[in-house]
Amino acid sequence: MQLRYNYRAYPDASQRIALASAFGCARVVWNDCLRDRKEAHAAGLPYVKSADLSRLRITQAKRTEERAWLADVSAVVLQQSLRDLDTAYKNFFDSINGKRQGRKVGPPRYKSKKDTRQSIRLNTNAFSLQDDGAVYVAKVGGLKVKWSRRLPAAPTSLTITKDSCGRYFLSFVVDTEPDILPGLDADAGIDLGLSAFAVLSDGSKIDSPRFLRRAEKKLGRLQRELSRKAKGSKNRAKARIKVARQHAKVADRRRDWHHKASTQIVRDNQAVYVEDLAVSGLARTRLAKSVHDAGWSAFVGMLEYKAVKHGRTFAKVDRAFPSSQVCSACGFRDGPKPLHVREWACGECGTVHDRDHNAARNVLSEGRRIVAAGRAETLNASWSAGKTRTKVPAQRSEAGSPRKGQPTQAEIPGL
Repeated sequence: MQLRYNYRAYPDASQRIALASAFGCARVVWNDCLRDRKEAHAAGLPYVKSADLSRLRITQAKRTEERAWLADVSAVVLQQSLRDLDTAYKNFFDSINGKRQGRKVGPPRYKSKKDTRQSIRLNTNAFSLQDDGAVYVAKVGGLKVKWSRRLPAAPTSLTITKDSCGRYFLSFVVDTEPDILPGLDADAGIDLGLSAFAVLSDGSKIDSPRFLRRAEKKLGRLQRELSRKAKGSKNRAKARIKVARQHAKVADRRRDWHHKASTQIVRDNQAVYVEDLAVSGLARTRLAKSVHDAGWSAFVGMLEYKAVKHGRTFAKVDRAFPSSQVCSACGFRDGPKPLHVREWACGECGTVHDRDHNAARNVLSEGRRIVAAGRAETLNASWSAGKTRTKVPAQRSEAGSPRKGQPTQAEIPGL
């Protein structure tokens, strides 16, 4: 399986200039190739092939006076930028044709030097790990890296990223074997919420840390200072970086907390079931700030890939499942209830339920049913069923979505 490991890098002044040049050259190649394909499409011409774009926009462009500075960066950076454009087009076409699952993907867009995130991607021909702990990058030099943990194997690719507050990160993709944990008899259904971040089927609750709410006062002060600065001034640029750094701190704290909570849940349970929430829809309501502050999608994504990594079973329960309307004791459906109703008594058996705990128990029951149905389907399928089921995710942000209602199981022999 493939995993991504991120580390903070500290380039010096000359290396920052070289990286800025690499970011700009990769962006120019992307925009030039994208423009050629859009113009060809508008003129009714065939789709421009990557080989023609590589020859025209990279090889021949270096010999011209307008694009001679493309030769100042590694050729791998330029070629990978073109490959990324090909991947973006493939995702767009697959989304239109129905081959790609999940949300619809739009066509590639032009990049700007004002984007909050600048990045380049390299293969093993353009970087190497040094004995002194530095990472050598072609035409940049040895980058100082803060190694928070060891890489489990030699990396296959490297992405260098600069975020909105000026921090640099190295992201390595590593091929590694799953770290299978000892089997357990426990499993858990999880109900995600706002008053309590998560309620498990055993009754335990995980309080919501609300990192954004706690930082709102300082963020408000910094944003007021930013609004008073003249546009285009150096003081405004400094104030913008202060705001970006504060937002980055909030995001880092939330991500660290998500990792710790998801790891604990996966280690304590053999199977994990969670409701597939419509986060994008909830983010358009009056609860939008609290929904974004909770970060449900990132948390569920961590649960999914960690379940695969550690040999656990993971399944999503369909969002249409009435987890808050069904009595977990007798199965009687008691109808919808307003959000302010936190406790209710079943009209059939009289059992008094905590709303969130009851929903978590129903998610557990439905998750068990989904996994049992999925395994029965696998046993009755052809010999290749175990090899064509859900794949191990490459990394958190690029993992594919499994089919609706199907579990992700690490114990499939084909993996």
